[in-house]
Amino acid sequence: MLDEALTALAVASGTAVVQAAGTDAWSGLRRAVARWFARGDVGREQAELERLDQTAGALQTATSEVAEQKRIDQQAVWRTRVEVMLEGLNNAERAHSADQLGSLLAQHTSGGSVGMSAGYGGTAVGRDVNIAADHGSVAAWSVGDVGDVGVNPTQPGSNQG
Repeated sequence: MLDEALTALAVASGTAVVQAAGTDAWSGLRRAVARWFARGDVGREQAELERLDQTAGALQTATSEVAEQKRIDQQAVWRTRVEVMLEGLNNAERAHSADQLGSLLAQHTSGGSVGMSAGYGGTAVGRDVNIAADHGSVAAWSVGDVGDVGVNPTQPGSNQG
């Protein structure tokens, strides 16, 4: 089992792969992630490139009804792959590989360490977030260490109970 920092790194990795797919950042991140997994094995690097291409293809061809679920699924796939990779290393190799992965994420993502700050089950955002409630629903967002919650709308309307 990985410690919290390595789990956060795995989460950030999955997020970075999914967010980069189909963008200008994809080519560089794709190559760097494949090299990281391959650890010098050319055949494995090619296999990783193919896996990454399958991920990008799945995300690009997803219909709007299933796109968010595909993103979540692919983030989980890549998070798990990173966790398994790190778990299979001894302590010294794990520390070195984690440093390499953190560096490549910082280099190939615009958010730098934003994705690494969320921790397990969290979502890190490097830009604007808009949360809205409609049709009598409630929207909430946990903020900070104390779990403050912002709710929209703050006052229920007459048709909300």
